[in-house]
Amino acid sequence: MTYYIIIRGPAGVGKSTISKLLAKETKAKVIQYDKIMKSFGLDYVFEDKGIMLKNYLKAHKVMVPKLKEKLEKGINLIIDHNFYHKEQIQDLTKNLDFSNFIFTLKADVEECIRRDRSRNDPLGEKAIKDVFRLVSAFDFGISIDTDQKTPQEVVEEIIHNIES
Repeated sequence: MTYYIIIRGPAGVGKSTISKLLAKETKAKVIQYDKIMKSFGLDYVFEDKGIMLKNYLKAHKVMVPKLKEKLEKGINLIIDHNFYHKEQIQDLTKNLDFSNFIFTLKADVEECIRRDRSRNDPLGEKAIKDVFRLVSAFDFGISIDTDQKTPQEVVEEIIHNIES
């Protein structure tokens, strides 16, 4: 069965770390949507509202055919991003008509700030709080609290949910 997994959550929650570990365990390819948005010049952050929905929808027009091509070849995908617009997720799942699993990773905002500080290129406290607020405005898919869990434990929880 070919499928894709969306890993969403606030900045600093561990999406990239968990996506990479999950990709190793499931032999999937990680798609980091931040890099895609940047490569198209669509990553402009509008004040505290983040990247505008219309920019994501522009990126989807280019990316969905490429993602479909990989899925049609039997390559499972893990799509890693904040996904703070519900319509962004709905558009992606509507246009990628394959089995999918969506996970929202959660952690306390202070934990996200702490993790951000340990990055080589931290986003900063204001950006972390802004993204946290946007992502936390709604839940989508299966929620997993990452507090007090190792990345491997979170990956095992995701795999358990996929296999159930």
